[in-house]
Amino acid sequence: MKTIIVATDFSSEADHAMTYAAAAAAERGYKLVLYNLYNTSIHAMNARVSGSEMDKILTWRRDKLKEIADLISGIYHIKTDIHFASGDFYEELVGCIHLHRADLLVMGMPEKSLEQDLLGNTTTQVIDRLKFPTLSVPLQAQYKGIKHILFACDIARGVHAKILDDVKALAKDFGAKVEVFHVRQKAEDLANHEELALVDTSLAQVDHFYKQVQSSKIIKAIEDEIIASETDLLVMVPYRHGFWDSLLRKSKTRIMASGNSVPLLSLPL
Repeated sequence: MKTIIVATDFSSEADHAMTYAAAAAAERGYKLVLYNLYNTSIHAMNARVSGSEMDKILTWRRDKLKEIADLISGIYHIKTDIHFASGDFYEELVGCIHLHRADLLVMGMPEKSLEQDLLGNTTTQVIDRLKFPTLSVPLQAQYKGIKHILFACDIARGVHAKILDDVKALAKDFGAKVEVFHVRQKAEDLANHEELALVDTSLAQVDHFYKQVQSSKIIKAIEDEIIASETDLLVMVPYRHGFWDSLLRKSKTRIMASGNSVPLLSLPL
């Protein structure tokens, strides 16, 4: 049985991502683990709240998380568990992933904003920092099954066999068709027969096809294809740049995550 971690802070974005993940898990018989982290606020510490009062707050939050897990389990008829933690968000999240031997992390995505474009948010920071499959779910996305996967990748640059295996496994699980989408900025970026043959071999067991377009506006081309193909899920690979390069170039995966209309699955190496 595959296990999905859903990170929640009880916000509307997290609640929406949780129901999306629950619907997908119900279709495939996956298990959900609800992850919540709570640290005592500086205001409570300054107010010198007693230890017993702190314990009451922690108990209330843990009980709330358990209540939500039980509700999800009853509605969607899936196995659910909770993971309540305190400390560093990323360290505790990695610990949760390892403890539950998770296959996927699901997080909500806030509405796009100027501040988010400049600084990112918790979800985009997780995509940047964690080398783990992460599904970001925007508020406007509704789960209606996964029948069309748009795999936006740089075929000319080469696609790692592990990534292709992950895409194949996902497509087989949901019986989805895979569209391998390549945006070339220059004519010489056209993928060669050897690169296409590798993709063909790796995805041989699933229904797939290719589409290549030439455009200098890669993000716009992907957004247009999402609408034209009526895709259910966008898959991308977050490439890592050097420190100075990252100051000048924003991750296309992060941009798509923060401004996307469909869920984005980030598959890092």
